[in-house]
Amino acid sequence: MKKILLIISGIFISVEVFAEQPKDWQLGFQNPASDGMRDIVNFHNNLLLPIIIAISVFVLFLMLYACVRFRASANPNPSKRTHNVTVEVLWTLIPCLILIVMAVPSFKILYKQDTIPKADLTIKAVGYQWYWGYEYPDENIIFESYMIEEKDLRADQPRLLAVDNEVVVPVDKVVKVLITANDVLHAWALPSFGVKRDAVPGRINETWFKAEKIGTYYGQCSELCGIKHAFMPITVKVVSEEEYQEWLSEARVKFAKDVIENDKLKVVSR
Repeated sequence: MKKILLIISGIFISVEVFAEQPKDWQLGFQNPASDGMRDIVNFHNNLLLPIIIAISVFVLFLMLYACVRFRASANPNPSKRTHNVTVEVLWTLIPCLILIVMAVPSFKILYKQDTIPKADLTIKAVGYQWYWGYEYPDENIIFESYMIEEKDLRADQPRLLAVDNEVVVPVDKVVKVLITANDVLHAWALPSFGVKRDAVPGRINETWFKAEKIGTYYGQCSELCGIKHAFMPITVKVVSEEEYQEWLSEARVKFAKDVIENDKLKVVSR
């Protein structure tokens, strides 16, 4: 029994340490793995959430007060008042001030996301119906990434999120991502990195992230793109610099073969 408990606890600990993905009954954001996502979480938890709760409680109080204070039995002769200038000025100015307080830090985060620092690595992500294609332009690596069917999953692979070919990036490096689509609108999203950009046919959008923790991170297409929209996940594996160099060496050989085979198939089909 102790061995079973140790195995189960080991599985949960390894998932928590090495992977970040949606969890059952999750209410908040995924744990941040980049500075950009940490800014988003702090903005939400420390500013937006208190404001939203305060407004909700205040509106609920007004509704209950109005129901009790102005009920028919307490007001046999209802007021004929049509407006109140003071109240109208207040309910216009106060929401404006609240929006300004929310907008200033929001614009700062958006500006930071759109200002791409000098990249250590560039990756191109192309959305297809219904899978992702990736290119490492500087390394001449091109491959496709398909969701692994449930019957083929390993014990450590999450359903609807695991893919056959993962995007591999080094930790603590600025990764620039060029995003486009081949057919219809898609969206490349990785919640733990605070990244979400539309993939638009004929247009290249840019984003970036700098992963701070080694592990596997999962995302999904976030733009309705057809009947298999829910079946084109995104998996990014963050590794050490040494492991990344090893992967590069293997990928140059592995995916070069795939490119040659695909070119042969194109020639035969013609």
